[in-house]
Amino acid sequence: MASDQQTPQDDPFDSLLHLESQFYTEGYNQGAADGVLAGRIEGRQLGLEKGYQKFLEAGRLYGRAIVWANRLPNRGSSSSPPAPSQISSTTEIEAEKRELPPLPNNPRLEKHITTLYALVETESLSMENTDEAVNDFDDRIKRGQGKAKIIERMVGEKPGGEESGAANKGTTV
Repeated sequence: MASDQQTPQDDPFDSLLHLESQFYTEGYNQGAADGVLAGRIEGRQLGLEKGYQKFLEAGRLYGRAIVWANRLPNRGSSSSPPAPSQISSTTEIEAEKRELPPLPNNPRLEKHITTLYALVETESLSMENTDEAVNDFDDRIKRGQGKAKIIERMVGEKPGGEESGAANKGTTV
């Protein structure tokens, strides 16, 4: 009968006793691997969305700075309007009629517009993904938004402009 007794090492049901911990370990390892992959995908999507929003705002401010700079007196406009014989098509004539009025001759206004342009010009904005570069980018955009508000008040325009309502609310396309 000594041969009928089984030692604990030979017990066929021993593996069933540890089945729960085995499934737990397998599930945990699989979940961790799936979580790493999902985290990278979600992180990339979030990064693209936030980057798009930030550069949309930077581009909006840059465009407004260019328009304001071209509206300054003695900037971007010729001293005399072109002769009618120089204009070849009716679309160019219509474009002349829709010219924006010049801004008042104000040195402070010119300084604010120049500063706004310097803050948001695309050549000097860093595209690196370091903490320092991102913080500098965010700071420049925030300061540019402040300058834009000052210029809007000096010029008498509506805050944010009509077309930028969606950009300010953080919605994406």
